[in-house]
Amino acid sequence: MPPSDPAIFALNATREFGVRVASHLGTALAAHEEREFEDGEHKTRPLESVRDRDVYVIQSLYGDAAQSVNDKLIRFLFFLSTLRDAGAARVTAVVPYLAYARKDARTQPRDPLTTRYVAQLFESMAIERVVALDVHNVAALHNAFRVRAEHLDTARVFAEALAPRLTNEDNVSVISPDPGGFKRADRLRRALGHLLGRELPLAFMEKARAKGVLSTGQIVGEVGTAAIIVDDLISTGGTLAAAARACRAAGAQAVYALATHGLFTGEAGRTLGDEAITQLYITDTVPPFRLAPAFVERRVTIVSVAGLIGEAIARLHRGGSLVELLEP
Repeated sequence: MPPSDPAIFALNATREFGVRVASHLGTALAAHEEREFEDGEHKTRPLESVRDRDVYVIQSLYGDAAQSVNDKLIRFLFFLSTLRDAGAARVTAVVPYLAYARKDARTQPRDPLTTRYVAQLFESMAIERVVALDVHNVAALHNAFRVRAEHLDTARVFAEALAPRLTNEDNVSVISPDPGGFKRADRLRRALGHLLGRELPLAFMEKARAKGVLSTGQIVGEVGTAAIIVDDLISTGGTLAAAARACRAAGAQAVYALATHGLFTGEAGRTLGDEAITQLYITDTVPPFRLAPAFVERRVTIVSVAGLIGEAIARLHRGGSLVELLEP
């Protein structure tokens, strides 16, 4: 057993989310200091002892007006190493949204493999493990890291949020917006079907991307009158909007679009305002700050994953099962 209760830190950029995680654990965030220098450099240090303790640090790696993705990453890495220097027994990086995880394979000559490069940066901080949520390619995550990489998914969380809305709906189907997300959609299908007490059909949309240009085709499989489209993230919103229109064309009367990480870049607000989408569901790994507040209030449901991450930390600390946590 670990020698004491874990210390939970959240860097300032992710503090509000970290407070929710700590609240689930019945504790408060450990105190730390972040100091800015006039030349743009910075330092971060714990304000309480971490010697011989199990330490978890929460930082979601998305860019915003205050800090870029790269700035958040370097601050995260420095703090992880600082904790090891301060005598922490084990340090776990908890990354609700892991940046650079989409580029996990070479699709063009001399392409970078940023998933692997980011993994090497984390490993060089001598951490014990990384906990990430709904990365683009789970196999690539596990292959990239040489330290323990724990992956959490949102199937159960989303299913619990959706089930009350679908209780009286007899014809529900789950759709992946591309063949690569089939397993992710199947996990949601099983979790939602468990709560609704029946088997749900699964389908996917034909999709191809070449040099940044997206082309989509028809839905392959059964589309119900209520269609649930599930993806790992929303960037410009083009993929989800196209999938929603395809579902409507196939007979869906209501389309619910789900994505764990809502980045909402470019013209996403306008694209996702398409009436084909009944409601958007995202989690709180990335606040929807790029969308107009009125649009968020009207069209977006935010499902918190702070409890999921808090429970994962508790189980990792006491040697519990993450498999049982994620199963329906």
